[in-house]
Amino acid sequence: MAVVTASLVPAVLPRTPGSAATAGRHSLRLGPLPLPVLGPDGTRLADTVYALTAVDRSGRIGARGILAELGWLPGTRLAVSERAGVITLRVAGEGRSRVDRRGYLILALTVRRWCRLATGDQLLLVADRRTAVVTGYPLPVLDRLLDAASAAGHGGAQK
Repeated sequence: MAVVTASLVPAVLPRTPGSAATAGRHSLRLGPLPLPVLGPDGTRLADTVYALTAVDRSGRIGARGILAELGWLPGTRLAVSERAGVITLRVAGEGRSRVDRRGYLILALTVRRWCRLATGDQLLLVADRRTAVVTGYPLPVLDRLLDAASAAGHGGAQK
């Protein structure tokens, strides 16, 4: 059952510049947003592939497609490093990690502890096709990076 009232909902549109509500405030003028480079047929021209995936209880990363994009077949050995919570993966003949027989990457418990990754935590994977490197950003790390970029884009304004 719907209830209809006679009261009006105030407008959600911002007041126009120069009105009493905006008097004394400076307007923020931003340039145009950057656009991705597109090919003649409208496809994105980039050497990066993205995947948002979760870590399961055994450390398995569910994004097999991103590994396949780089040609990382089952058995491919990988070097894994971590810095400030960001995980970097690259092919290394003597690497301690590997793509398993089903094409999944298993992050060792030590790596998960370095990054404070728990079961179900999400990770943004960024694969660079040119360098064949995958970088993993846990969401808390991504939050910090985006907050810093946002603050820089707004002249250092804080939330």
